[in-house]
Amino acid sequence: MKIEIVPQLRSEINADLEIICVVKKDLDHPWIEDKETLQLLGFEGSQDQTCLLAQSKRIYVGADSIDHDDIRSAYAATIKALRNTKVENVKTALYLGGNLTQNLQAMVEGIILGDYEFDTYKTEKAKHPIKNITIAAEDFNGKEIDIEQAKKAVEDAITVAKATNFTREIINTPPDDMTPVKLAEIATTLAETNGLECTVLDEKGLEEEKMGAFLAVSRASAHPPRLIHLTYKPKDAKYKIALVGKGLTYDSGGLSLKPSDYMVTMKSDKSGACAVLGIMKAVSELGLPVEVHGIIGATENMIGGNAYKPDDILKAKNGKTIEIRNTDAEGRLVLADCLCYAQEKVTPDYLFDFATLTGACVVALGEYTTGIMGHDSRLKHSFSRAAAKAGELTGTLPFNRYLKKLLKSSVADVCNISSSRYGGAITAALFLDHFIEEEYKDKWLHLDIAGPAFVEKEWGYNPAGASGAGVRMTIKWFEQIIKEECTVVS
Repeated sequence: MKIEIVPQLRSEINADLEIICVVKKDLDHPWIEDKETLQLLGFEGSQDQTCLLAQSKRIYVGADSIDHDDIRSAYAATIKALRNTKVENVKTALYLGGNLTQNLQAMVEGIILGDYEFDTYKTEKAKHPIKNITIAAEDFNGKEIDIEQAKKAVEDAITVAKATNFTREIINTPPDDMTPVKLAEIATTLAETNGLECTVLDEKGLEEEKMGAFLAVSRASAHPPRLIHLTYKPKDAKYKIALVGKGLTYDSGGLSLKPSDYMVTMKSDKSGACAVLGIMKAVSELGLPVEVHGIIGATENMIGGNAYKPDDILKAKNGKTIEIRNTDAEGRLVLADCLCYAQEKVTPDYLFDFATLTGACVVALGEYTTGIMGHDSRLKHSFSRAAAKAGELTGTLPFNRYLKKLLKSSVADVCNISSSRYGGAITAALFLDHFIEEEYKDKWLHLDIAGPAFVEKEWGYNPAGASGAGVRMTIKWFEQIIKEECTVVS
């Protein structure tokens, strides 16, 4: 699908169909030329409601406001509604609030994200009839358009949306076809294509790095683990940032076996790793002036005679010992070693980890919201602000010293689970905090994407399955710090 913006009016563009948004149910706007027909058909213009009028060569879609996320969702709904038509060439115009870039990118992202469907394993493939979408540089509110700025906004939106779909595709791939080794191959190919540096460590490399917690999780799997380190290093980078992703290509729970119902979607336990891959793809293609290191711990958590056990005591890369009381709390063990690796090898200005870490975060915030945790309130706020601009939902969960005490072990430095069933998302993050050196405490954020990463029903512009959570909001945060639009830690 080709998407472009041109310095023309809607009336000057030839197309099979025109997309028109009905904003705030205002059927009296001059762009609405089929008011009586729409009313007869019961079209009110509520959010994402569509009405295709073949005789008029128009499709109408409702948007509750000109807020970017309403527009993004409306355009996604429109593309879905056109899947079963033979329409190839579509035109539309702009629906701008206060920000040309933000709303134009929302339109483009809605189109690309809404058009995605995971059909790799289906004999009958999804239909994608639309070949060209032309956006007229004509605004719903009569605003003047900077065409060069608009063209760049479209190009950047295409890049970010495609990186999000790239992430979705890897997450949705089943575990037998997406092993740790295969994930490393994808990273290597991405590095070759996008001019990134790539280092992959096998079991021997992990042993040399003394990553005992990571290695323990992998022991019972027939598929060997891999640590993946991608680097994007532009000239004159303003910041150096390390992104760490949890890459459990499958999680059975280990000897603390999950109930069967909870195993069905565990291909999604690699979502943090896949988000890191998507971010690395986007940042390198956008050419942003930030040095970014993507570090992924890829493994499976399986059962077998060699599986690590409750009561085991493991030693992490930083020398701290960990009492195991539940082998299903394995992602934090992999992340602990990878976070230590990132601090030692990268010495970053900022350190973020992405993980489908806890069901407790889903209980706290719901399926659609990422939990943000960390020590520095300004950094948390700046990331939440970026996420809101990108259209991703976030909620901040607070640390406190009482919850941290629940991780105390009588036989090791720390226990891998809390002694209480409550506050599980926070205690998981506080476990990771044991592996963050003092100098990085205020530079670190933990992003628990367990809720939005994989949902078994459509929501907004996200299909059933993987959403690509984390990609768009991180790119938006990069853009914020480059423009110095936010106050973060010094």
